[in-house]
Amino acid sequence: MAAQTAPVKVDEATHTLLAHGAAALRMTQKDLLAEAVREYLTARRDQINAALQEAMSILDGTASSRVATLTGLSTERLAELGGVREQ
Repeated sequence: MAAQTAPVKVDEATHTLLAHGAAALRMTQKDLLAEAVREYLTARRDQINAALQEAMSILDGTASSRVATLTGLSTERLAELGGVREQ
């Protein structure tokens, strides 16, 4: 199965770094970016897992908990503002 690609937009300074780094390492910008992202996320795996666990502990399956998580408001504050209709 062929790999799918998607365009990535970066600022000009980052694009310049990517272009120069790829040329110096004799690899494509696509390959350099893919490797850099994999290494970056691997190095921060514990931080990412902790954030996901925290988000999952907050969500209880209700619309209120989803809105609270997305907005940063507490479920109590949402209730004060009129609540969230459960579907």
